Amino acid sequence: MGKVVMNASVSVDGFIAAENDDPGPLFEWLVSGDVPLDGSGVLNVSQASYDHIRPYWDEIGVTIAGRHSFDITDGWDGQPPSGIDHVVVVTHRPAPEGWNPDAPFHFVEGIEAAVTKAQELAGDRTVEVAAGDVGGQVLAAGLVDEVRMDVAPVVLGAGKRYFGSVDSPHLLEDPDIVVQGSRVLHLRFPVRR
Repeated sequence: MGKVVMNASVSVDGFIAAENDDPGPLFEWLVSGDVPLDGSGVLNVSQASYDHIRPYWDEIGVTIAGRHSFDITDGWDGQPPSGIDHVVVVTHRPAPEGWNPDAPFHFVEGIEAAVTKAQELAGDRTVEVAAGDVGGQVLAAGLVDEVRMDVAPVVLGAGKRYFGSVDSPHLLEDPDIVVQGSRVLHLRFPVRR
């Protein structure tokens, strides 16, 4: 079974977006370099970021996201982002009306069910959990193996917190990866068990 990783770009003050869901300059690092990160022609990062991010993206089999993220992205038009095989959406509501049932999206209720379904789909590959409320719930349940952060040099001041509404301490190990890219600092923390 693959590991479960919580991941997102984050401001230095701990936010993944403003209250209106606008990430502002948090993703500037994804277009600030000259090395193509994927085949889109849009994402170009520094060589250091590419060397860190591309292998990680290649090991992800499934992403877990909340219904809010699914809704604000219009379900990624039925195509999982970044070449990922499947998306598991944590929700109390069914798939949207008219949703293509063959799209590789799975709508489940509750974080435990989401992690179980994601691990089943991912096999030995990594399950990525989007930061925010769902990611914080998965961390609080003790189901996250490591926390990854792409820290952008920006202070948002307020907004959607990286760890969502987590309200109790959770210990992480010392960072075992620290990579400086252009407009970003990539960090990886194993979760202390």
